[in-house]
Amino acid sequence: MRCFLANPTTAERESGSAVVEFVFLGLVLLVPVIYFILTIGRLQAGSFAVVGAADQAAKIYVTEDSPPDATAQAQQAAILVLKDFGFDASEAEIEVNCDGECLTPGSGVTVEVRLGINLPFMPPGRGVDGSVMVVESSATQLVERFR
Repeated sequence: MRCFLANPTTAERESGSAVVEFVFLGLVLLVPVIYFILTIGRLQAGSFAVVGAADQAAKIYVTEDSPPDATAQAQQAAILVLKDFGFDASEAEIEVNCDGECLTPGSGVTVEVRLGINLPFMPPGRGVDGSVMVVESSATQLVERFR
């Protein structure tokens, strides 16, 4: 036989609230952790992208015959690598510098790539800068003496 009291005890009033607290606290704690992991992953992908883009662009540059063609091909190679990592070419700056005269045997070619990393799920808007940081890399290749 069960007896019902007019004034319930504290244990009876709080029955079932542990599930609500668990779900609420789980969401409050889990969502920021997941967003942090996504942001760190985006930064890591950006780091890999600029290293690969600079390296490939420098290698392509030294294989071409004329500086204008070499610059165009190097930029295309860098853009392709950035797209492979999921970044837009408009977010990157690609700069080519030569030691001495470009494409002369023995000279060096340095390609620098800078990329602004945006926060995940942050759309670009007016007055809103969603960039976390700028990652950059440079690669240098020597033009072969015997071509």
